[in-house]
Amino acid sequence: MCGFYGSIGSNPTVCHEVYEALVCLQHRGQDSAGIVSYDDRFHLKKGNGLVRDIFRAKNIERLTGTWSIGQVRYPTFGGSSNEDAQPFQVHYPYGIAMAHNGNVTNAVELTDWLKSEKRTILNSSCDVELILATFAAELGALGGVDPDPETTFEAIENVLRRVKGAYSVISLVARLGMVAFRDPHGIRPLLMGSRIAKDGSESWACASENIALEILGYGNIKNIGPGEAVIFRPDHPPLRRTLFAHEHNPCIFEHVYFARPDSIIDDVSVYQARRNFGIQLAKKWRQSGLSADVVIPVPDSSCTSASTMARELGIEYREGLVKNRYIGRTFIMPGQSERTSSVRRKLNAIQSEFAGKDVLLVDDSIVRGNTSKQIVELARAAGAKKVYFASCSPPVNHTCVYGVDMSTRAELIARDRNHDEIAKKLGADAVIYQEISDLRLSIKNSGSNLHYCAACFDGQYPTEDVTSETLSEIEQARLQHQELQSSIEEDTVGEPG
Repeated sequence: MCGFYGSIGSNPTVCHEVYEALVCLQHRGQDSAGIVSYDDRFHLKKGNGLVRDIFRAKNIERLTGTWSIGQVRYPTFGGSSNEDAQPFQVHYPYGIAMAHNGNVTNAVELTDWLKSEKRTILNSSCDVELILATFAAELGALGGVDPDPETTFEAIENVLRRVKGAYSVISLVARLGMVAFRDPHGIRPLLMGSRIAKDGSESWACASENIALEILGYGNIKNIGPGEAVIFRPDHPPLRRTLFAHEHNPCIFEHVYFARPDSIIDDVSVYQARRNFGIQLAKKWRQSGLSADVVIPVPDSSCTSASTMARELGIEYREGLVKNRYIGRTFIMPGQSERTSSVRRKLNAIQSEFAGKDVLLVDDSIVRGNTSKQIVELARAAGAKKVYFASCSPPVNHTCVYGVDMSTRAELIARDRNHDEIAKKLGADAVIYQEISDLRLSIKNSGSNLHYCAACFDGQYPTEDVTSETLSEIEQARLQHQELQSSIEEDTVGEPG
């Protein structure tokens, strides 16, 4: 899962705007970040780490131009080196820069096509390079001396038909403008907005979440639909066209974990959805026949659901776990060793809120279970008599191939275990999970009739190319990558720092 932002207009310091937007979207990726701008040539700065650590005044000063895009990334699969940081760019045809959010599921097929048919060699393991190379190949085969909207739309349609998986894309095309498009199922979010300056000039921007647009003063915010492309040109109204679309299946995990609570994703308030998760989870708790003295959230993404659940149950809500705000989100850290070592530094228990009490911990999800186990241990060490663990989402039984780092099935704690076995593995007295039907009902009660992708819970992948054979190939590739990373880590142990 990643986040991106782009803007085009008359602002000569638009890179400052993109920087602020990326800080706003930092929760979507902490592995790397980058910004590219355009003023008849491209200017790029990217690297590993947080936005604030990568960019300095001297970097910003050289990112000149009135067009700019940027991205924050966490690696779902592939590397976490500088070579995989986005945006990417190519010099032919015309010059194109691109960033994305999502995951390509037919990467092997595309790589073979690019190599054999287009004589293109890829230099990274990042999916955006696949999309960029495909777009460049299609545009180069169709375009004339200068890029034009009709040719660009045709090239994007060819990309949408050829590239499988989940992806939202933002791109700068030299001598044309900014281009944005979304996969045919609209799995990953993509929004656009406009802003009028004091001098009357208009700017347009796109983002992974509306909150970045709102904070920077954009209004008229709209979703870009599944299979839709938008071309933004200076001093022209945007051109919007649906090119190749299927049923709209946005990712339900955006509401469970990734998005900020003040965001609205595909016309659904994340905050309201999480409140509804808490209402439904309270019903599940009542059915269990268990009792607790206090409800304590695992900060931050579960706080809204936990407080609502406590209110519904008439149980006191207490924030007994204190979060160090300067530690990143453990779920989106690149490796399991980093996640494990960061949990204890990230959270600390207020002993008086646990001592002698039956505690109900509420978290957004339980994926691998390593973080949850350590939190249960924290509660025990703080003196809790009993520790119950409630998940706002159902058991994660399947891997995500659309951009959420759930790695291999063998790592999923819910695979081949019932609730009692999971509780034992976590060291909890009991585990309560949300039902998939209640999760969908919560979204519906938040105002949406869309059929959300919940493949990580129910194994129903919306894109037809994901078969048992595809999943097996992806699983093997991820296992090989894990082995490679482990060998690299072992080789560097003991090296001088």
